[in-house]
Amino acid sequence: MLKPPKPDDALRARLRAYAKESPRYGYRRAAATLRTEGYRINDKHVYRLWKELELQVPQRRKAWRRVGEATNGCHRLKAERPNHIWAYDFLSDQTACGKTLKILAIVDEFTREPLALHVASSIRSGDVVGVLRTLFVER
Repeated sequence: MLKPPKPDDALRARLRAYAKESPRYGYRRAAATLRTEGYRINDKHVYRLWKELELQVPQRRKAWRRVGEATNGCHRLKAERPNHIWAYDFLSDQTACGKTLKILAIVDEFTREPLALHVASSIRSGDVVGVLRTLFVER
């Protein structure tokens, strides 16, 4: 004896086909597409069928960067001894009267020792070069 087809069998088949055609789209986009094709269906119904069919959008794979030597590959190195790698950062703060202060902080990556803190109302590239030059001479 033949079983009568379920009312959602055609919809299930269309959802499987849609997931195969467009693997990066989820159930909401599938519902919108089905509505443009003439199906009278809401998102909740599509979501229930989507879960029932165990369809899902595949997770994006993380793009791994190649590890190795590069011309400017210091950001990939680990500090092995004091003074091997220095890190610098620019910070800003405000005084009580509202004046802005810029701060250049330079830190030794291995020892986490602060090497320099340069505070000024504005820091230009010449100021950074001057601070680094004095650090090179001292260290």
